[in-house]
This record gives sequence, structure tokens and C-alpha cells, in this order.
Amino acid sequence: MMYDDTIAAVATPPGEGGIGIVRISGKDALSVLERIFVPVRPGRWKPYRMRYGHVVDGAGARVDEALAVFMRGPRSFTAEDTVEISVHGGPLVVERVLQQALAAGARAANPGEFTMRAFLNGRIDLTQVEATLDIITARTTTALALAEAQLGGWLSHELRRIRDLLMDPLAYCTALVDFPEDEVEPQDVETPLTAAVQALDTLVATAEQGIIYRQGARATLVGRPNAGKSSLLNALLRIDRAIVTPIPGTTRDTLEETANLEGVPVVLTDTAGIVESVDPVERLGVERSRQAVALADLLLLVVEGASQPVDDDREIVALTRDKRTVLIVNKIDLIDGTDAVQECMAFLKCAYENLRGVPFDATVAVSALTGQGLDMLGATVARLLLGVSSPADGRLVTNVRHRDALARAATHARDALDSFRRGVSPDLVAVDLTAAINAIGEVTGEAVGDDLLHAIFSRFCIGK
Repeated sequence: MMYDDTIAAVATPPGEGGIGIVRISGKDALSVLERIFVPVRPGRWKPYRMRYGHVVDGAGARVDEALAVFMRGPRSFTAEDTVEISVHGGPLVVERVLQQALAAGARAANPGEFTMRAFLNGRIDLTQVEATLDIITARTTTALALAEAQLGGWLSHELRRIRDLLMDPLAYCTALVDFPEDEVEPQDVETPLTAAVQALDTLVATAEQGIIYRQGARATLVGRPNAGKSSLLNALLRIDRAIVTPIPGTTRDTLEETANLEGVPVVLTDTAGIVESVDPVERLGVERSRQAVALADLLLLVVEGASQPVDDDREIVALTRDKRTVLIVNKIDLIDGTDAVQECMAFLKCAYENLRGVPFDATVAVSALTGQGLDMLGATVARLLLGVSSPADGRLVTNVRHRDALARAATHARDALDSFRRGVSPDLVAVDLTAAINAIGEVTGEAVGDDLLHAIFSRFCIGK
């Protein structure tokens, strides 16, 4: 579909910058441009060719010098006539240029409306829409690469292939039902259905990793006061985010920051030392630490070498019993020699596992002060969160909505295959096949309602 009105918005982030861009899209985009932009060299507008000139107000007074380009639909992002005006990036300048566009006949765009027009006009499908948002919000290079691959259309192409595998069996079953008096030529149903089920299962199996790369995971540092949790947080972040002093109990509240560990965005939570206290502030900090433990996908139990009795950590260790946990032996720079470090690690691992009652998922020795062992720690955390190594081609399902819809599609396709093999009536097989195809359509946008579209596009910023 094509819209009847023309929209405009600032397409660059708020704040000061070298350049600010005002984007205009719709059937009157060029006429709006001609009303507010005066090129230095007069002449007709040629699509996709940048021109230098000035933005002017209704009285002809200059607002700013600018560069402008006109893109004729459907060869534009929205598949409509589109204009982009590049001006100086001061907030006041950009806002004044936008106001000229609105005064010349454009309407202020809603959040995500440019991308929604691209979707509704068939320029991109819903998987590419969501990939656009993922590119904007990516926090690691791996997440960015996955989003760019999805924007490139690999998932759309794969889902079209799976849909085609399901369509022929559906047509065959429908023919058997609609034309019972005719002799419908037998058709191989099992082969395409089996291939479709396998392909859907493969996609769903990648989702656990993909969602972690896209959304991140939570890892909480726990341990007694002065074990070095805050120093370790700073070392992993490579910035001094948490206050560190030799005084036990410096951290009295939880502190969260995101670290890039082997391409995985991990929200690291530094916690107050979990100890008994009569101090009401410290007790509140301990309670928040317990809440952070409950929310964590992975716990990082930080201990300070062999300098303090293990039994003093009994309460802390008990909190880790039902969670995946890495035992981190910190401050190994205070231990002389590699053999001594290994002996210390072996002793603490045995002692803490006896206290815990179950083995740790991994044990790592580090020095937050010197950085020794930090790379190993980052790789260990990423491995435990991801489970297995990622496919080399980066083809992962990264969206919870996609995963859930594809899981339903796989279930319906598998039910259809089982029913066909058992000789169930073709009309019942067709019901499952139709449900599988509709579930795939929810991912690509071929079978979605207005409520879902609103939920997706409302997350976009204005101007995108």
C-alpha cells in the first residue's frame, strides 16, 4: 500500500553533532523540498544526486546551508519518494529545518513510521524490520553481525524455502478433500514434510544462543566483603566504574554495567558482601544482593585465595547451589609461583565444593590487579552462557518472537507428518499444515495483526 500523506522527522540522534539529517517521505516529498530548499545552481532535481544550497523559511530568509538529495520511489528505503536534507548538527538548527518541512505540508512522523512504510510497501519483511532495530541497539560486534545478516535476508529466504516445502503437501491434501470424486495423482508428501520439520528444528535450536547474543545475559558477582568483586568488575569493564578501597564493605548497593565477553553482552552486577549486619543500610544492600542472585543467569563466586576460613562463606555458597556458578580465585598476584597458585586453586575448589555439595561449573584463577586470567574468565563465562560454539556463518535466530512462532510451526509440521504416516484424514493433515504456514507468516509479517505491528514499531525512535 502507499500512503496519501507525506511525513518528516529528524533522522539523526538528539544532541549536538557535525551533521543533522531531516528525512521526508511521501508523494509530496519533492514539492516540500522545493518549497524550503534553494540550490546554489538552479535546475530540475535529478534523483540520487546530492545538491548544495540553503534551507529557507516562508519569507525566503536563510535557515542554514545544506546538502539535499531526492530519491524516487520505489528505489528508496520506504519505497516512496524520499528526501534527505543534511544540515549543521546543532539541535536548534535541525529543529528549525524540520519546522520548515512541516510548514511546507509534511506531517510529523510517528516513531518507526519510515520503517513501517518500508514494510507495508513490501520493501522489507518483518524479520528485516526487527533486524533494523537490532542493528541500532547492538552492543557487541557479534550482535551487530547477526543483525546485519538478518537484514540481508537469510532468514526470510530460509522461511520462504520452508514454506514452499509445506505448500505442496497442503495443496495435495486440499485436492484430496475438495475433489474426492476425481482421481488425484499420488504425491510424495513425506519427503518435503520431513525436510521442513528438520529445517524448522534447526532454526529453533539456534535460538538460545542467538537470543543471548542479541539480548545479553546476567552474571552476578558474589562473595564476602573485600574479596575483590568491585576490582574484578572494573577489570572486566576496563574502566573504573565501581569504587574500590581496602576497607571491607565499600560496596553497599548493587551496581550494573554491560561487558563484552567474547562477543556476548553480559550485564555484570556487583553486589554488597553478603554478611550478617546490624547496619540498616548494609542490610538493605545485602537484600538487594540476594535479589541480584535470584535474577542471574550465571553466578561468579569471588574468593580471596586461601587467606580466610572457607567456613565463613557457608551462607554465600548456599546461595549458589541451584545456580550455574564459576568459582573465581582472585588476587593470585599475592601468591608466589605457578605451582603455588595451582595448589591454592585445587584446595579451594575441593573445600568450596564440599561446602556447596555439588561441583562448580568452572574454576578460574585471576588477578583483578594485574589482569592475569581475565581472558580465560571471559571465555569461560561466554562458553557457559552459550552452551556450544556458534555456527561459522552466523545464522542464528535471535528473536524470542521468532523462536516461539517457529517452534509452533515445527510442532504443527511434525503433527502433520505423523498424521499422514498414520493415514489420518487429509483434511486434518491440512489443518496442521495451514497452522504451520501461518506460524511462519507471523515471523515474516504475512500473518500478523495490527496489535503486533504496533508493539514492534513503537520501539523505534522517531525518524526511523
